[in-house]
Amino acid sequence: MEPDVSIESGCMIRIAVLPIGPIPQPQLRDYVSLLVRHCKIELSAISSFYTEHQKSPFSHQPWDTGSLQFKFMVGGGPPSPWEDFQSERKILAVIGLCHCPSSPDLDLVADQFSAACKGYASSLVQRCFAFCPSDSQQEDGGKRGDQIILFPPADQQTQEFHLLTMMQDIAASLLMEFEKWVLRAESAGTIVKTPLDSQASLSSEEVIKAKKRRLGRAQKTIGDYCLLAGSPVDANAHYSTAIELARLTGDVFWHAGALEGSVCALLIDRVGNKDPVLEEEVRYRYYNVIQLYRRSFIQDNVQRVSTVSFELEATLKLARFLCRSGLAKEVVELLMGAADGAKSLIDASDRLILYIEIARLFGTLGYQRKAAFFSRQVAQLYLQQDNCLAAISAMQVLAMTTKAYHVQSRGTNSKSNCFHNELGSSHSDGGKMHPQSIVKLFESQWSTLQMVVLREILLSSIRARDPLAAWSAAARLLRSYYPLITPAGQSGLASALANSAERLPSGTRCADPALPFIRLHSFPTHPSQMDIVKRNPGKEEWWTGTAPSGPFIYTPFSKGDPADSSKQELIWIVGEPVQVLVELANPCGFDLIVDSIYLSIHSGNFDAFPISVSLPPNSAKVISLSGIPTSVGPVKIPGCTVHCFGVITEHLFRDVDNLLLGAAQGLVLSDPFRCCGSAKHRSVSIPSISVVPPLPLLVSHVVGGDGAAVLYEGEIRDLWISLANAGSVPVEQAHISLSGKNQDSVISVAYETLKSALPLKPGAEVTLPVTLKAWQLSLADADHAVSKSIPGSMGRVSKDGSSPMLVIHYAGPLVHPGGTQTNDPPVPPGRRLVIPLHVCVLQGLSLVKARLLSMEIPAHVSETLPKPVYVDGSFTEEVPSSGNETDSLVKIDPYRGSWGLRLLELELSNPTDVVFEISVSVQLESKKNENGLKLSDRDAADFGYRKTRIDRDYSARVLIPMEHFKLPILDGSFFAKDAQIDEGFGSKNLNSAEKNTKAELNASIKNLISRIKVRWQSGRSSSGELNIKDAIQAALQTSIMDILLPDPLTFGFRLAKNGIESVNIASSEEPNMRTGLSDESSAGCNYEINPRSKGSILSHEMTPLEVLVRNNTNELIRMTLSITCRDVAGENCVEGIKATVLWAGVLNGIHLEVPPLQEITHSFSLYFLVPGEYTLLGAAVIDDTNDILRARARTDSPDEPIFCRGPPFHVRVIGTP
Repeated sequence: MEPDVSIESGCMIRIAVLPIGPIPQPQLRDYVSLLVRHCKIELSAISSFYTEHQKSPFSHQPWDTGSLQFKFMVGGGPPSPWEDFQSERKILAVIGLCHCPSSPDLDLVADQFSAACKGYASSLVQRCFAFCPSDSQQEDGGKRGDQIILFPPADQQTQEFHLLTMMQDIAASLLMEFEKWVLRAESAGTIVKTPLDSQASLSSEEVIKAKKRRLGRAQKTIGDYCLLAGSPVDANAHYSTAIELARLTGDVFWHAGALEGSVCALLIDRVGNKDPVLEEEVRYRYYNVIQLYRRSFIQDNVQRVSTVSFELEATLKLARFLCRSGLAKEVVELLMGAADGAKSLIDASDRLILYIEIARLFGTLGYQRKAAFFSRQVAQLYLQQDNCLAAISAMQVLAMTTKAYHVQSRGTNSKSNCFHNELGSSHSDGGKMHPQSIVKLFESQWSTLQMVVLREILLSSIRARDPLAAWSAAARLLRSYYPLITPAGQSGLASALANSAERLPSGTRCADPALPFIRLHSFPTHPSQMDIVKRNPGKEEWWTGTAPSGPFIYTPFSKGDPADSSKQELIWIVGEPVQVLVELANPCGFDLIVDSIYLSIHSGNFDAFPISVSLPPNSAKVISLSGIPTSVGPVKIPGCTVHCFGVITEHLFRDVDNLLLGAAQGLVLSDPFRCCGSAKHRSVSIPSISVVPPLPLLVSHVVGGDGAAVLYEGEIRDLWISLANAGSVPVEQAHISLSGKNQDSVISVAYETLKSALPLKPGAEVTLPVTLKAWQLSLADADHAVSKSIPGSMGRVSKDGSSPMLVIHYAGPLVHPGGTQTNDPPVPPGRRLVIPLHVCVLQGLSLVKARLLSMEIPAHVSETLPKPVYVDGSFTEEVPSSGNETDSLVKIDPYRGSWGLRLLELELSNPTDVVFEISVSVQLESKKNENGLKLSDRDAADFGYRKTRIDRDYSARVLIPMEHFKLPILDGSFFAKDAQIDEGFGSKNLNSAEKNTKAELNASIKNLISRIKVRWQSGRSSSGELNIKDAIQAALQTSIMDILLPDPLTFGFRLAKNGIESVNIASSEEPNMRTGLSDESSAGCNYEINPRSKGSILSHEMTPLEVLVRNNTNELIRMTLSITCRDVAGENCVEGIKATVLWAGVLNGIHLEVPPLQEITHSFSLYFLVPGEYTLLGAAVIDDTNDILRARARTDSPDEPIFCRGPPFHVRVIGTP
């Protein structure tokens, strides 16, 4: 059998192409490539070379449309014993190729060519083409005639034209020789023999039969030469005669040959005509040919020479012809029948050719698995031969089957498909996609077959002495099918990898990775000192609108197009090391040593650092691979480069992701990472990485140590933070802000210090002072201290993460100094430095209880008028005559008319193991006159009291004086439902004026709290401040009605001597009245005590007095007023038999009406009989009470009278002189 045969093969002239003398392989390849271009020579082109010596036997030669077809046999071939039966098997011409620079002696070339031609007795034309001759060789070559044809050095086009001319000459020569042979055969006849004839007996009957058959066989042979000469009409005429003669003589074998030749002549005559009738005729005739060859085999089966190869060859020719029409079903039946006939072939080479042709035809149909199956049969036949060339052939054939079995090398398939896509798109014999269930069922059986194929490739590669192919096959086998291989087999494959690597040069690369399995784990986030933020040069706050999350510009919480959310952006900086975490897995039963592994980046702007890793059996490990970007531009990380088992391979992350996806769908054998005990890992997408120019890099540390500072509650301490520029460009812009919890604990930050140090050059350093105040711990911190089991903690400790943070946004120059100048250069990003101010707050002084204490001192009725002292434009008061500043804290209550003192009592406990000293200071307000000028000697100052010492595990009480104040107006809005001090008595139903009143009240209370400081000190360096805001609020909450709200009526007494009215003790100008109140303190107008009043009242004189009654509400009040005078014993000294005071006027049952926010005066006179201390009291019963008055009196009954009593006023009566 012969390979690559078709029905049209009968018209091809075989030409042996032989290299003459030494020829380098590149030159020989070029010469052959020039030659094979001229495999078809038109008859119209050879007319100039053709000479008709006598009348041509080819009477129907198509000179205008016909052609001669050549089949070049490079290296020649042995003569066939069947060349008389099929003339196209003869080698009819010999062409020698000579490279003149390698063969300077042309005589020797001529002798070598003549000797080579002697092996081809059937050749009719011989030519030797000598390329690139020298000048001397051209002179010698001209003397040798036509045997050696010189091709002088010339351009490509000239060489091709010269060669075409020579091939036309050869074609004309062959045509003339064919004419001679046919004329000779027709006149004298010819004797043709086959191996079947040589085996025939010499009986007389066989000799007679042979003589009868000679004429028919001669006609068949003449038809063959007519086909070779390009005259299919003449060939068909001779074939028809041969068919009739063979049928008459019973020459079945030659009958089949003649019928086969007639089909070829029919196709050549109608070349290019796709006629269904023609195709049906060809099919019918060739089925007859196959039947005739089969009959000849049955008749001659007693002979030792079998003709079954011709039957199978005819089957293959018909199958190839039907492939053109797409008749797949019929072709498959023919090919499977031919495969069954392979058992009848005696010669192994015939079976080899048969399987090769069957595999080719199945491949043409697209039946890749059937083609792969027969290709494996070819490889098995090659492997049966014990030589290196056969092993190489087997290896090459098996390599062609790897695509069908999905075990192809990545080097031969650059576009590697996903595992699940490959299996899902696998086609059955009918070309249909498998359902998913069939794929899963098929997979278990398919894997075993794939292993067998890879094992055969490995065996053939070892026998072919190709260590790289052997390494690749072993790597694919171990990587893809380790679950099906025993530990001993896995170790054997590892040994095969190592042995193959020993025969390879150092640094050899292979496209197929072995172990380990590598997947992308994560991209570590930048530390807080290296966060990157986008930069907006058009805004002063260039960092606004950016919220960096590690190194990523994108965060899933940011606004944007959801379609772009799957692609993240990662920024790397030139010259700064970066890290990528990958996970390695070794699912095999041997120790795996990776000599080196590093990131595989082909962009050329990244230097990767290799590391070595050792993986125990069945283990996984997460490692960090690092490198340094070297230039600006995009970076892509497809995978890792691994040096393992002596060969360098590239492991792609995409391949492992596809493998894991297939494992999740049950389409591949197993998950190597799950086999090694690794946790389930979600797929990590590789972000879009870009490298930007160098940026500044601030590195911070706390002077004195980066450990957490231990502070007690309220303790104030200074920290010094050092900032150093570790980058290669200066810091030109910087901004400091606060973040995190307890931001108010940062009292001050030296912003100007950093700004004054700009630009901060590389290597420069600046120190920033930061003042901290420890915050107040919550009750939840006690549970935290217990759960953390903090040693030595006595109570509550601050939670982790509760410390504030300094956030510094900084950036370098807008244009990189070393960058290229473009029209619109990209703006380098900035950075964000987050500095946690690590503070561990311990419980300090514990507030046990807080309460508000009050004390009233009766006022004196005197002739001395209070001098005005303006405090924030508010009430008038008496200037203190004493220099003691503590007197200023005792104020007269303008709404009660008495001197009042409010004290905040704090009960403090010391649960710590240190001693605290408590000091109270009050910030006094500066005093101004009516023109706004200060009357006191100093501005607002702090006045301190004596310190209070609290030992460890002890308690103490601290009294804090507070200014007393009242609201100016008793209004219904203050009794709104659910009114709370902390919310400023807020209510949705309040009008704007009432809301303004409450806002002023809240501001007033906050102002009072801010002026009272309770500080502590422990040791020499530990000091702080006690937070008393909550304590004052709690104290005010308990007595809100009594402290904040004024009485409905205010009573005051004054002397009316000689018709001159004294200043009303309890009155003031309403427009000047302060109405701002707070929930945390009480403050009012300031009337200071004058213990020694001038002009005391004399006894035995009628003293005119006036009582002033003020209405503190917004409604008219009708009342019944009564006045009482009591002695030092508290007895009524006006009524009774023992009365010591006489009066003039009305003291009881006085009916009055007081307009809203106005006051009235009632006059009377007293005559004191006995010197001493007396007390005047004013009281009233309010008629027609309203809701406001009942709410102030805490009564709900509309019939119950409301009684108001004023504070006592002292009267000093002295005897007459």
